[in-house]
Amino acid sequence: MNTNKSRIAIALLALFAAGAAQAAPAFVNGLALDGGMLDLSGGTTANDGRVGYFSDIYYDRNRNQWWGLSDRGPGGGTLNYDTRVQRFSLDINQTTGAISNFKILETIKFRNGGSPMNGLAPSPTNSLGNALDPEGFVINPKNGNFLVSDEYGPSLYEYDRSGNLLRAFATPANLVPRSATTGVANYTGDTGNDAGKRTNRGFEGLAISPDGKYAYAMLQSAMLDEGGGNGSVNRIVKFDTTTGNAVGQYAYNMKRSGQGQGISALVAINDHEFYVLERNNRGVGVGATFATADKEVFKIDITGATDVSNIDLDSGAVYTKVTKSGQILDLDANTLSALGNKSPEKWEGLAIGPKLADGSFMMLAGTDNDYSVTQNGTGTQFDVYFRFSDADPYATSIQCPLGSTTGCTSTADGTSATLTSAYQLLPGVLHSYKVSAAELAGYTAPVPEPESWAMLLAGLGLVGFSARRRRAG
Repeated sequence: MNTNKSRIAIALLALFAAGAAQAAPAFVNGLALDGGMLDLSGGTTANDGRVGYFSDIYYDRNRNQWWGLSDRGPGGGTLNYDTRVQRFSLDINQTTGAISNFKILETIKFRNGGSPMNGLAPSPTNSLGNALDPEGFVINPKNGNFLVSDEYGPSLYEYDRSGNLLRAFATPANLVPRSATTGVANYTGDTGNDAGKRTNRGFEGLAISPDGKYAYAMLQSAMLDEGGGNGSVNRIVKFDTTTGNAVGQYAYNMKRSGQGQGISALVAINDHEFYVLERNNRGVGVGATFATADKEVFKIDITGATDVSNIDLDSGAVYTKVTKSGQILDLDANTLSALGNKSPEKWEGLAIGPKLADGSFMMLAGTDNDYSVTQNGTGTQFDVYFRFSDADPYATSIQCPLGSTTGCTSTADGTSATLTSAYQLLPGVLHSYKVSAAELAGYTAPVPEPESWAMLLAGLGLVGFSARRRRAG
């Protein structure tokens, strides 16, 4: 009888453990960050200093630093905007994982040979090597350098810690936007292209293996020759960080196509498991359709997936896709009162943060607010202000000439409108989640950089001690 009770108890514990391993990250709290906040570049306007918030987020565990990547700028690819990344700080409650006190500490611009890499879309006068739409950001633990994925190419670039371009990785030929008949590449738009990545749908997600040997860049959605706007299978490209060459490609099955569905972030858990943030383009945003928002995080495993580098994904060929879990996290499930308890459109940043006191991990998710700027067909820009208490905040939004609070009009019908304190620029949003140790049981932290070891030893007084021993010997 006692033996049976023990067996039942063990079985219940096993079931509990299995459930715990699949427990979803728990929402802790969120921040709504001022849509008009300026960075530390010295710029004073939306076009040279306003924070664009989070096209990606990265936590550098070796230095205990947070990084937030902005994209191509408020002009949507029409302005010569100096692309950049922000280093920021957060206060994190080590017991609960609650966040507070967001602060920008450093603004670093990306440069190529001394010239800024600008956000202008590629054109005959703006070469691919200068045009940059940064969407993914990681730090290579082997050397501390920045890796940035780009939508325009799709490209993957490496920079030093001052933002100077060191090299471009080799984009696989099958991803280049081109005519399949002539092989001629066209990076300025989809006209004439019927193969390769879609315009503005290049490398969106970026992750790096814990040992720094491989970077994984993920297209935002299916390529032109693999379903285009209706394609449901996407590609992850594995790069060797030493050679800069692609060494594999894997097929990822999207939840659905349509509604702007796409990948926004890729986060390494270890050398074969990743989190993927997948979203539609619904919710509160500049020009967004306010309808059912769908922003979800899934866990994937590339173990056993076919290398599809030489396979057309919709040709009927037999291949094995990456393993994909059910929903791990619903980013729409928890909202902030500052946004009228509505979901933002562009959840794009995701990062595994520091370990908390109980052995769980803090996870940070963030939004891209598009600088809260729009432009008309002639390129005239406007600040967009929302009244978040309204049922559809964009339908009742007001747009004002950039940098002005007068001469405003209704976004809906262009009639004159008065800007009042009830309206705000679209904030950047951060959410903190607590992820159990069971859920992240397979997590592998990035290897310490050689420089990190040296700093640690110096802090312990061991570097000088070793040197003295060598001199004495």
